[in-house]
Amino acid sequence: MATPDVFVQPGTPDPLFSKIVNSPRLNPSAKETQESLKRSFAKYLASDNVSPPVGKLFDPSKHLTFEEPTYIHTMEDIGYPSSNGVSPVAVSEPFRLFSEEAVNIMRGEILDPEVQEKYSYTSDIAPKQVRGYAPKHAKFIFEAWKHPETLSIISKIAGVELVPVMDYEIGHINMSVPGKKIQYDKNVMVTEEDEEAIVGWHRDSYPFVCVLMMSDTTGMIGGETALRTGTGEIKKVRGPQKGCAVVLQGRYIDHQALRAFGGQERITMVTSFRPRSPRVRDDTVLNTVRPISNLSDLYGQAVEYQLENAESRIRHMLRNVRESMKAGATDVRSIKSFLDFEIKTLSHLNREIVEESMVKKGCVGEACEEANKRKKVE
Repeated sequence: MATPDVFVQPGTPDPLFSKIVNSPRLNPSAKETQESLKRSFAKYLASDNVSPPVGKLFDPSKHLTFEEPTYIHTMEDIGYPSSNGVSPVAVSEPFRLFSEEAVNIMRGEILDPEVQEKYSYTSDIAPKQVRGYAPKHAKFIFEAWKHPETLSIISKIAGVELVPVMDYEIGHINMSVPGKKIQYDKNVMVTEEDEEAIVGWHRDSYPFVCVLMMSDTTGMIGGETALRTGTGEIKKVRGPQKGCAVVLQGRYIDHQALRAFGGQERITMVTSFRPRSPRVRDDTVLNTVRPISNLSDLYGQAVEYQLENAESRIRHMLRNVRESMKAGATDVRSIKSFLDFEIKTLSHLNREIVEESMVKKGCVGEACEEANKRKKVE
């Protein structure tokens, strides 16, 4: 495994973590974290855990142009405990990820008229989003985000081994197309309230996201990602250039995508990730995606991966129970801890699977309201 499961969370079954608690201590210094995040990922590519490429359209030798981010901000850097999420990493500075050719192929797939017609959504926090079209209509995009070399890069930056949450969340698109040109005056102070967002304040449904810029940003002013720190201040991470990306632990940080001045097109692709290990806690919620999804696909894939993870944990626990019975020393405390964890995990999943009749299409404002409540508390 390239990167260890970083945190043992309260309520996690003891036996499951007995062999993986050789992780970093919970509060490494910023310098230690930066150094650890610069480790080589050659071992990851050579490990048994790496899945083979899913197709032949994506060629990493010409479509990946990875360059290390200049800095990776930790949770402690922005005022949160390092144990808040599934990794000590908060957000990276923009880094080059895909080649111009790769991004242009992706643009061709998402701008296909059929994709735009059948897979577009509008919500109360974003004017236009496109999702759920891969792999059927976007084989190149699907291959790019599932390729082991791409995953090794994202995992390296995130500080924990990641995989796409599910196929449905590969290549989510946020679009802001040219409209009335807005002039930017550098002499005018712009407050948080003045800045219009393409996507309003929210926390993501999933632990990590990788946000890829798909537009030419030449001459663009603005377009940053704004983060609300643990002290309530606003920190901006500069917007990436075309083919560059940012990795963000967005489930645990309030953030929004700010408008770009100049009336330019701004298209970003967001792919969501979760820890590969079923032994790391899963805080996934579906409140930001239910209203803008095909619920049959979303629910089906969410339940599928959660049950696969539960199956893995159950098989692991079953082996432990059988071995302990042979030794005549059944560990009741571990069994009860395991069962408690599974009940909590499946109960959480049950709450996220809401009847379709109760889902208001396009209404994601609830997520923004929660972010605003956190702001007032802080």
